[in-house]
Amino acid sequence: QVQLVESGGGLVQAGGSLRLSCAASGRTFSNYAGGWFRRAPGKEREFVAAISWSGGNWFYAESVKGRFTISKDTAKNTVYLQMNSLKPEDTAVYYCAARSIVDTSDWGRGPVLSDYWGQGTQVTVSS
Repeated sequence: QVQLVESGGGLVQAGGSLRLSCAASGRTFSNYAGGWFRRAPGKEREFVAAISWSGGNWFYAESVKGRFTISKDTAKNTVYLQMNSLKPEDTAVYYCAARSIVDTSDWGRGPVLSDYWGQGTQVTVSS
């Protein structure tokens, strides 16, 4: 079992930055790819970014490419999502995920699936 706890959400003005953290307990992130998904009001949950278990491979949704950066600290068993140049349309509940998958692009292009989910953290971007 893997337990995931997100933190770092909040309210920020458009153009600002936030960094989300996802701390894992139980089994470690070293055995899983780490990912971030989000669900905006009235919309389905969608993929945002993923990083491989090794940290050497990552994949982003087109809507966040160039603005968001996913990273991991294996020693701290934590995955991060640095979000820059935030837009009002980035407003959503952000969920951390862990999945036993090798190819992060398969995870990003495929259905919204994961082995484990966090409880979510709210990000609100004001215009």
